[in-house]
Order: sequence, then C-alpha cells, then structure tokens
Amino acid sequence: MNDKEFEKRRRQLMRMVGPGGIAILPSAPVRTRSRDVEYRFRQDSDFYYLTGFPEPEAVAVLVPGRENGEYLMFCRERDPARELWDGHRAGQDGAIEAYGADDAFPIEDLDDILPGIMESCERVYYTMGMYAEFDTRMADWVNTLRSKLSKGVQSPHEFVALDHLLHDMRLFKSKGEISAMRKSARVAVEAHKRAMRMARPGLYEYEVEAELRYEFRRNGGWVSYNPIVGGGANACILHYVENNAPLKDGDLLLIDAGCEIDYYASDITRTFPVNGRFTPEQRALYQVVYDAQQAAIAKTVAGNHWNEPHDAAVTAITKGLKKLGLLDGSVARLIKDEAYQQFYMHRTGHWIGMDVHDVGDYKVGDEWRMLEPGMVTTVEPGIYTGNSRKVPKQFRNIGIRIEDDVAVTSKGPDVLSKGLVSDAEGIEALMNASA
Repeated sequence: MNDKEFEKRRRQLMRMVGPGGIAILPSAPVRTRSRDVEYRFRQDSDFYYLTGFPEPEAVAVLVPGRENGEYLMFCRERDPARELWDGHRAGQDGAIEAYGADDAFPIEDLDDILPGIMESCERVYYTMGMYAEFDTRMADWVNTLRSKLSKGVQSPHEFVALDHLLHDMRLFKSKGEISAMRKSARVAVEAHKRAMRMARPGLYEYEVEAELRYEFRRNGGWVSYNPIVGGGANACILHYVENNAPLKDGDLLLIDAGCEIDYYASDITRTFPVNGRFTPEQRALYQVVYDAQQAAIAKTVAGNHWNEPHDAAVTAITKGLKKLGLLDGSVARLIKDEAYQQFYMHRTGHWIGMDVHDVGDYKVGDEWRMLEPGMVTTVEPGIYTGNSRKVPKQFRNIGIRIEDDVAVTSKGPDVLSKGLVSDAEGIEALMNASA
C-alpha cells in the first residue's frame, strides 16, 4: 500500500471526526508467548490501516484543524543499543519522513503532551475495550482534566466509538486493497495446489500443513489463521487445528488455510480424497456442497442483501440432502424447521480484509446490509455428517467445505481465489496429473 493511500484514509476519517474532535489509536502491544519469548509482533489492524506504521509502543493522534499539525505520532526514540538486539526503529524523524506524520514525539512524553491536546477538544474518538491498559490511561487523562475544571481547564465532554466510523471505512476496499487481497489469494491458491499434489495415505496432517506454510513463507506471507488440516472424521470438527493424525486411504482431507501478505488476508478451503479418487458417496455429497457454493456465489452481487447467498446455499444443501435420503420431508418445511443444521451448522461467509474475520456490520438496524461494490466476503458452505447412527454407514464421518474469497463488483462476483480448481473432476485431475 502506498503512502497516498494511508494519507487518503486519514483525511477521510478526519472529515468525519470534524473540528473539535480528536481520534486516538494505540498500537498493538507486544505479547509474551512464554517466559521471555515474545510472539512475532503484528500491528493492530486499525492502527496500521491509518498509518502504515509497523512498530509497537506507538500512539497515533488525529486532530482535524490543529494549526501545529493534524497528524501526530508518539513512538519509540532511536536507540542503537536496543536496535542491535530488536531491529531498526523509525524514531521521530522517521515517523515524519517515512510515515507522513506532521509531528512526532517520544512515546515516553505521551502523558505530558496528549492531555494538553485533548484539553482543546470537545469529542474524543476512541475504541474502548481493545487494550485495557490504554483504557486506564485514557480514563486517567480525562479525570485529571475534569478535576481542573474549576481552574478553567477544559475537558472533552463526549466520547465517540471510533470503531463505528473506522470499521465502516475498512468494509469498502479500494482498488489497491483488492489488488493486495488478490495477491494473497494467489499465494494461498498455490499452497493448496501444493498440498493436493503431495497428499497421500500414510502421511500425517502436519506434513501437509508444513507444505502450506512453506509456500506462504517463500512468498513473503504468514498464515492468516491457524490452518485446519483434517482428515476423515477430523474434518467434521469445524475448528480442528491439532493436525496430528495420519491420513488414511479412502478418507477425505479438508484443508482450510489462508495467508496474510502486506496485512491482507486470504481464506480458502478445499476438500479432496487422500488417495486422489472420490468414492461414489463422497462425490455425491461433494456435489451438493459444490452446487451450494455456486448458488451462493451467484447471489454475491451488488443490490442483494448479506443473507441472500446464505439462503441460496441452505436451499441447495437441503435439496441435495433430501435427494440423498439424509433428510426427509418437503424442502420448505425442512428449511423452516432448520433440519439442515444437523449437517450444516455455520454461516455461508464472513467479511475478509486486513483481518480474516474482518470488521463491518452485517445488519443496519434490524435489516441485513445490502451488498455494495468494494465489499469482500468468503463463500463457504459445507456438510458434516458425523458418526450418528441416523446417518447411513457409507455417509458417516465425511466433512466437506468449499471456500473462496469473493469481491462484490458492479459487474458481478469476482472470485479472487478462482485459480484453484473446486469441482470434483478438476480436483481428481490435479491430484493425478503426475501419477
């Protein structure tokens, strides 16, 4: 993402905040993994969306109309001794020259400087509840200002949820963001292809996971969430992440894996036979899920509401399960009674962007949100039969999900992950191409 994109976002937010307002965003904190070992730092998505600044221990402040600079950054000072151990720091000069701040101050001076800036503001735009330690500091600053009212010191009289404004901005992706997500999807597609080509009976799920992670890293990406690599009955566990079981001949393997590149995520799921050939029962269930996904994608168009793709998937899955004898009754009654939920218990999609489960409201008031160009969603129907005795033996312990990332455009759905085959015949052809 180029500097102009970040500047454009800040300008848009400051227009919404308006004169008399101040927006305050802390960076993500460093998290401890165990003892003195830290997790790899990943910047807070809201903070990065506006600044592009990748370091911890920073606070971004936007003050529309402030004569001495509207965009302020508090960050760590340059420190050659610490940089020898932990890496380069931008410092105050770098925050201005490389990241577009109008002015920058040492993070240690935050308590001395920021309350004085807040004093002249009527409204504070801030996201409460994200970082408890910073919430406490914010409350202390406001209480200190209010304690001085009798001395003529002003204090903000209104707190406004910053995430309400910012997350609606993030819901609509620019051309640059769609391009970044397309790149992330391309890398994830190649990782899934790699997994399909190498999977075979006798391997362990974690060996397949290793191939996914390798493809992500060799392209400069990281996992955007813990990959699900579930063979056989494990595919019926929706959030299975142990990935430690052997792959068995005759089982299906469900892989739900996406990568993050330049802070933008992909999220793709494919299900395929470990030995390269679907059984008749596996193929029949797979076709039901495939048809449901195609029906849902066709409904992912501007002017439809958010729930229409899900409704289309539910209808297709209910019809398919009834045809296979796994549900009994009229399709309308089965849908009304939600009988399908014993096999399909999750939604058909979610917003995706900087976060794999991205921000943005799904409803406006009590009504489903209308789909508009720039929105990006996953489309991921599935069927999970489990081990119930009510299910014929040949259909038990089959878990199937097919997931793609779809951008809403004025010309129809744009499947960002379309480079990965999803029909049963195509999957078998890919897996057996070098056999």
